[in-house]
Amino acid sequence: MVESVNIQTISATEPDWNREKCERWWEPNRQLLKSIRNYQKWRVTGGIVGGFLCRWNVLLHRFWSVVTGADIPLNCQLGGGLIILHPNGIVIHPGAFIGPNCLILQQVTIVEGVKIGGHVDIGAGAKIIRPVTIGDHAKIGANAVVICDVPAGATAVGVPAKIISLPSSGK
Repeated sequence: MVESVNIQTISATEPDWNREKCERWWEPNRQLLKSIRNYQKWRVTGGIVGGFLCRWNVLLHRFWSVVTGADIPLNCQLGGGLIILHPNGIVIHPGAFIGPNCLILQQVTIVEGVKIGGHVDIGAGAKIIRPVTIGDHAKIGANAVVICDVPAGATAVGVPAKIISLPSSGK
């Protein structure tokens, strides 16, 4: 007898903010994201209180950046629901765009002009070194060097990265 399994699909458009929620204080990966989110929120709010809280979040960001060993600037464009399990060595250029509900593992480099769609998984050590577009639900393998666009739902691996699987058309 085969049981049906309820597989929850992750949206490529609607951020799941629970993925970033801190369960306890010592979660450096989530605290780093929290400091970035709060800085951006207070920067828009402005005023005396906003200015003070911006500065406070700059200090928190610097602390958590040292703890995690990540280089994720305060002004980067990160979609909601981002998961960074092991942020050590992650470098994201502020000119890159990362969509909602993505997963980024350690030692990933993302350069200027990169556009990453929603729910993209990027394996450890991957380098995205040219301004490319990565489609929704794509997967980038560990240590892949991406120098060309990756279509939605595809998997790219290798140096340089090659597409090894495309999504089925459902026919």
